[in-house]
Amino acid sequence: MSISEFSLRLQHGITGGFAPPTPEAIITITGIPTQNLLNISSAVRPKGTPSLQDAAPKSISATDAHTIELVNELKDILKSIPTESPPGIEDIYGLDTSIAFGSEDLEWQNGSPQGCGHGESLVKPTEEDKTKFKRAVEIVKELQAKDA
Repeated sequence: MSISEFSLRLQHGITGGFAPPTPEAIITITGIPTQNLLNISSAVRPKGTPSLQDAAPKSISATDAHTIELVNELKDILKSIPTESPPGIEDIYGLDTSIAFGSEDLEWQNGSPQGCGHGESLVKPTEEDKTKFKRAVEIVKELQAKDA
């Protein structure tokens, strides 16, 4: 069993002031079922530096049972939690983090790569939603940490 095709982008550092935010980290994961791989790349901005530093990209098996379980859990979480309305208006989860996920059966994005505004969202997550979003972020980091 393998995962279906998907693309994911996690960005830490989405809230800014007058100027756009300066991302602290960006993780990109692409599921490629024809190759049975997840391609993972990341870029981190070390403290006190102005720009992101790319890490070496890697690929992990998309047929590993634990990896499949994590990807399915992530999709289930994202399907069950709200995004802000209008898009990009507020960091409703309070983690200064956005996730953009796209697949055949799910398009989900909170925040904005250009940063969140300073308005108020018409949609507010519950405490349970916030806990689920935190778990979604943990899953992405767990996938990133897997050995190639």
